[in-house]
Amino acid sequence: MEASIRDANVLIVRITSQAHELATREPVLAQWVAFLLEGRLSVGRVVARLLACHLSNSHVSQRELEDILTGVLATEAHLEDYCRADLDAVLRRDPASDTEFSIVLNSKGFQALQAYRISNCLWHGGRRELARYMHGMACRTYSVDIHPASRIGPGVMLDHATGIVIGETARIEEGVSLMQGVTLGGTGKHKGDRHPKVKSGVLLGAGATVLGNVQIGENARVAAGSVVLYDVPAASTVAGIPAQIVRQHNDRVPAEEMNQLPSA
Repeated sequence: MEASIRDANVLIVRITSQAHELATREPVLAQWVAFLLEGRLSVGRVVARLLACHLSNSHVSQRELEDILTGVLATEAHLEDYCRADLDAVLRRDPASDTEFSIVLNSKGFQALQAYRISNCLWHGGRRELARYMHGMACRTYSVDIHPASRIGPGVMLDHATGIVIGETARIEEGVSLMQGVTLGGTGKHKGDRHPKVKSGVLLGAGATVLGNVQIGENARVAAGSVVLYDVPAASTVAGIPAQIVRQHNDRVPAEEMNQLPSA
């Protein structure tokens, strides 16, 4: 991560500056921007307030939910680090993203991932029904379905994000990029470890489907529209239905390059 994102204090100053500039340019957003930043001391707390607004309803108030989310942030120190890493990933990999605050405010992939991260902490902290509530509201709000029991490392980008499904026993390591419509699913109704394991540096192209307890090796690329049923070796590109290896690409990190084509 660049220094401005790695340093939490520098980052919140940058975000505050960007927010004030936006409020000046677009007065209609000024009240919303001021509300999000009021008393916020970190990017994680800004995100918590935004998520509380998005995921509350007439029965679970914004204030109640915000208190819960900030409480999780206070006890799970890694969440702030992961949030900054995810923010950095979007800023570096998405040419449509130009400022940190714009990503926080507008990127539903980033927002859905942060909602998952808090629901994951609730799940593993024994508050499973509240985790399921967060999961269900996030599904409805962001059109992204990430089971709160799954494990996702830092520096992950959900680009566009609509239609992404990640199952209960899926594991995603750090530095992975997923395009819209990606499914990491099972193959039936059996219980146990039944979902994919995705190593670091992987790119999963738009509409890619990976089924079963298979492994996608480090720095592999799954081309858009492919269906993966078997393990994918590291540093390889697979494409087709069912997916087949079409090339090797040593010393490249597809998650950073963001090229979904099998010929890349």
